[in-house]
Amino acid sequence: QVQLVESGGGLVQAGGSLRLSCVASGRTFSSHAGGWFRQAPGQEREFVAGISWNGVSTYSPDSVKDRFTISRDNAKNTFYLQMNSLKPEDTAVYYCAADTFGAVTAGKPSYWGQGTQVTVSS
Repeated sequence: QVQLVESGGGLVQAGGSLRLSCVASGRTFSSHAGGWFRQAPGQEREFVAGISWNGVSTYSPDSVKDRFTISRDNAKNTFYLQMNSLKPEDTAVYYCAADTFGAVTAGKPSYWGQGTQVTVSS
């Protein structure tokens, strides 16, 4: 079992940066891939980034890959999402998730955090 808690969301102006953190509890965290998703009001949840259990493999969709970077520190049971050059359309609740890399990148992870709000003002 893995429990996930996000932090780092907030209000930022367009062009600014934020770093989200996701702290995991559970002894098996280091064996799970991690990921970030987001959901804007009235829209479906969207995959944003995924990272393999050892950090060697990462994947992000074209819409964010030049601006968002996912990383992890297994010693701290934490993974991160660095978001740069933020746009108003990045406004959403951001969720971290964990499971196998395939499940994360397919949008079907077993474990989810509660979400953190990111608001980008124009």
